[in-house]
Amino acid sequence: MDLLSIILIIAGLILFETITSIDNAIINAEVLSTMSERAKRWFLIWGLLFAVFAIRGLLPWLIVWLSTPSLSPLGAFTATFSSDPIVIAAIEHSAPILLMGGGTFLLFLFLHWLFLEGKNFGLKGERYIASKGVWFFAIVSLLLTGLVWFALDKNPLIAFGAVVGSTAFFIVHGFRQNAEQAEEKMLHSSGMSDISKIFYLEVIDATFSIDGVIGAFAFTMAVPLILIGNGIGAFVVRELTLRNVDTIRKYRYLKNGAMYSIFFLGVIMIMDSFGIHIPFWVSPLITFGCVGLFLYKSMREIPKVPGAKRNKA
Repeated sequence: MDLLSIILIIAGLILFETITSIDNAIINAEVLSTMSERAKRWFLIWGLLFAVFAIRGLLPWLIVWLSTPSLSPLGAFTATFSSDPIVIAAIEHSAPILLMGGGTFLLFLFLHWLFLEGKNFGLKGERYIASKGVWFFAIVSLLLTGLVWFALDKNPLIAFGAVVGSTAFFIVHGFRQNAEQAEEKMLHSSGMSDISKIFYLEVIDATFSIDGVIGAFAFTMAVPLILIGNGIGAFVVRELTLRNVDTIRKYRYLKNGAMYSIFFLGVIMIMDSFGIHIPFWVSPLITFGCVGLFLYKSMREIPKVPGAKRNKA
């Protein structure tokens, strides 16, 4: 992999991590506004180290290990630095399982946003789809059935990867709902200590980081590049939390750009899992294209609807 390829992948990862964490930055900013200056500094400095190394650093290696049972935990940790043909072959053999699981997770995430979550309607048809939210469960069930059916013909383990991806989505979604309820308590409770709030913020950050880590495998299987790209993205999110959240709120459709990026990355991962090779540069370009489109759309509407509120589905 040449230097230009590495730069393109890392740039795509930074952008993807940043836009998928916008909601996280807003939540952090709201909770931090109720905390002391000392607690804020602790979260923004030491909390960043935890977010980068404990979550965005270890989680990709954990995913590689779980998807490659032939490697030990230490072997999975060192595999990405290894040039051993046996190790490389083991990762390549297990990659379709990981990609199918990650792609299924991302597609479920996109469909949940499209059908059930509150949003600013950025494209025609989104409002209509949001009014048919009850169809989410039928569509994801049919999608999972189709993926498993076609994957069984190729490799039963790839079909199992689709089931694991759907299971991971509902588990993460449950934790995320609980985290959002905890946020409401933090914002309206005067008796909660700063230490408790920091703990909850780290839990919330962990649930939001999973999207970025899983989506990162659509860019590359190289864990060191994922760590660099997602780590820089996490730093950008912390800076947004501290300085520019109110400015970010004005860009109404950035979340839309993030979710459509997630959709395309999920499709790319599933196609790769079936052996349809997608060039490495497609994922970064799609991410830049989706974000650029909705950033432009947001900028056009800033003078028209300053401080506009979200349209709830």
